[in-house]
Amino acid sequence: MISKNAISKLTELLGAANVLHEKEDLLTFGYDATPEIHHMPDVVVFPTATEQVVALVKFAGEEGLPIVPRGSGTGLSGGSLAVNGGIVLCLTRLNKILEIDEENLTATAQAGVVTLDFFNALSAKGLFYPPDPGSQKISTLGGNIAEDAGGLRGLKYGVTRDYVMALTGVFGDGLPFSTGGKSVKDVAGYALKDLLVGSEGTLGIITEATFKLIPPPQSKRTLLAYFKDTRTAGEAVSSIIAAKIIPSTLEIMDNATIKCVEGYANIGLPLEMAALLLIEVDGHPAVVADEADGVKEVLQRVGAAEIQEAADAEHSAQLAAARRTALSALARVSPTTLLEDATVPRSRLAETFDEIERLGEKYRLKVGTFGHAGDGNLHPTVLCDERNREEMERAHAFYHDLYEKVLAWGGTVSGEHGIGLAKKDYLERQIGSGGVEVMRRIKQGFDPVGLLNPGKIFTEITEADRG
Repeated sequence: MISKNAISKLTELLGAANVLHEKEDLLTFGYDATPEIHHMPDVVVFPTATEQVVALVKFAGEEGLPIVPRGSGTGLSGGSLAVNGGIVLCLTRLNKILEIDEENLTATAQAGVVTLDFFNALSAKGLFYPPDPGSQKISTLGGNIAEDAGGLRGLKYGVTRDYVMALTGVFGDGLPFSTGGKSVKDVAGYALKDLLVGSEGTLGIITEATFKLIPPPQSKRTLLAYFKDTRTAGEAVSSIIAAKIIPSTLEIMDNATIKCVEGYANIGLPLEMAALLLIEVDGHPAVVADEADGVKEVLQRVGAAEIQEAADAEHSAQLAAARRTALSALARVSPTTLLEDATVPRSRLAETFDEIERLGEKYRLKVGTFGHAGDGNLHPTVLCDERNREEMERAHAFYHDLYEKVLAWGGTVSGEHGIGLAKKDYLERQIGSGGVEVMRRIKQGFDPVGLLNPGKIFTEITEADRG
């Protein structure tokens, strides 16, 4: 429990408008987008400058208060929840785009800038920032960096890590840091920024970042392909890649998801189809024409039931927007959506769909599956009710068995959602106790006091625990 004296000090540091400590004000900060997990902080603070973050971290160290960095709270693994109470450090008021450097093709922004706002500001300058997580309308750049967020364009353009050039922030002992820069090549010392990207707030608090930008594609074509069974859809994905065509977007939805999206968006999706692929190719107009024709040839060869092409840019945007609504559409039909991000080599997609269907029947669950098929990154989503404990036990057994197969096939327990609280046990199954121990040692070096986002990714072991 935080003391009144500590609240007074935080108010002095930040101003009363930037400190929340009444229970009703804290309630929403006890959740993110992860079902079944709820942990209330003792206080929420909103710094407006990196210097304030330095002062906050030093104060927290003096008081022994844990610090949990947080953006918009759209995470899906419980990563921004205060499991040990303490301070939630919400970065949403650090929300300025500081520079757009057209000569060096970079942009520098504070951690609380909303992803889509950043994209739109750059687009207005004729520049392109490819990472596009499904939560882009509300998620922040700092959260994207902490989770190494992906998105629909990840297949061709990569993920957040591929665009981070420099980071500014604060380590767990209050030491400010600045790592990286605008130089395209930089191998001076350890690649600290690469450790910080995807570290889920356990190694440092990121306050600013510089990103690499690229020119936007000149042309784009969007295709929709429908299938009478999910196995053929999975085979189509592998065949497109094997044909040496790398679409900018290669997304999949199964029948349950198609029905929910159509009920939500009403764009004319055929409800009788078992699966659909949303495929976009972009680049130079001549290359786009060749690749679109090549994709159509592959789809015809593998036996797609129907192939359509978007009539114009507006129709293309409508189809992509419909895919982005998949989780929201599924959430409308059930009190709880238990969402995972099992990721496998693309050659295993068809088998993974078979396994999802088999396990859904075994555990008597309704499962909607969608995801980034081109990455092998699927989101099997159990539609359930967390008030029904027996049903939730079946849901967790479903994922336990699914991840056994995923790991056996050389996959990973998280393609983009991170580990947080929800997947700590899964992580150890993937990398082993030795791998987890190395991560503990890294955290000790970055956060010697152990105050930054404790309890996430792995369980810390004290000297007493070691015996």
